[in-house]
Amino acid sequence: MAADVGFQKLTLRTLLSLPTPILRALSGGGVVFQGGRTLEPRFQYLANAARGAPPPMALTPELMRAATTEQIALVTGAPEPGVKTESHIIDGPNGQIPMRAYRPSGQDGTAPVLVFAHFGGGVIGDLETADTFCSILARIAHCAVVSVDYRLAPEHRFPAGLDDVAAAYRYVRDHASQFGAPAGHVAIGGDSIGGNFAAVICQDLKRAGEPQPVLQLLIYPAVDLASEAPSMTTYAGAYPLSRATMEWFAAHYLGPDGDPKDPRASPLCAAAVDALAPAIVVTAGFDPLVDQGEAYARRLRDAGVHVVYRCYDGLPHAFTAFTGAAPAADIACREIAGLVREGFEGRIP
Repeated sequence: MAADVGFQKLTLRTLLSLPTPILRALSGGGVVFQGGRTLEPRFQYLANAARGAPPPMALTPELMRAATTEQIALVTGAPEPGVKTESHIIDGPNGQIPMRAYRPSGQDGTAPVLVFAHFGGGVIGDLETADTFCSILARIAHCAVVSVDYRLAPEHRFPAGLDDVAAAYRYVRDHASQFGAPAGHVAIGGDSIGGNFAAVICQDLKRAGEPQPVLQLLIYPAVDLASEAPSMTTYAGAYPLSRATMEWFAAHYLGPDGDPKDPRASPLCAAAVDALAPAIVVTAGFDPLVDQGEAYARRLRDAGVHVVYRCYDGLPHAFTAFTGAAPAADIACREIAGLVREGFEGRIP
């Protein structure tokens, strides 16, 4: 099996290294231009290759998890050198929570520890999903990163995964020195639903009268599970996250009685977003969620929160997992890690 994956990975990367005109010809020809944006040619090829895949509504969560694991194994890059990992298990309010800590050889003892939640719509994903990206964050931001293996729906619906990440955040905050950071010096981040969790946790901490994190990192965050923003239509058929896939995730995550406008499910719906941690908000251009991520960044800024906003116009949702397939995705991940470093140094304007 490992040999098969290795061969498939080599074949795919050989194809993706072809000149852009050839890649586009293999992808049906022409340029994919939507909403004023041009899709990066390697993702154009991958999107074209995925057209024969069954729609999400035809898959069970178990099958979707297996398919995603196989795909990530083909497209992700190797973890960063000089970053050691440590396994941790903590006792959460609803059972044990596995975590993986990333400790770079050049860790800055004054930097916060970053608690990170992976993408997956609250239904798929695990510690491997964000493994390479967390190692990039750790090495470039010179900080410890703690990735959380939270519970997934539909076995554990909203707010189970959120509660696990919140419990992990509070544990790391209270034991920061265990990870080589100053006491109480902690940041929170995530991508997609993980960005949702990070945003909600900042709001929950404010309501509870607890200190804010040093920084919140929200990468293509799902902040409005009932969004009807234009990008939900413009990029409805995008790869790898389509509108149909997003709706499939939300249905499993919330369940039949869930309210997508609950602010703990959709932090963009919160009555107030002032007095929250400085934020780095990153969106992907070819993503149904791009408008809601930008709207949340704008709302934070209007409320007086310090915000850095970046949109990677030619990239799709989940690009943090494609560092081995598309140089543009790898560069974006490294730029994001650099922004985190700047944020830790107080250089968010």
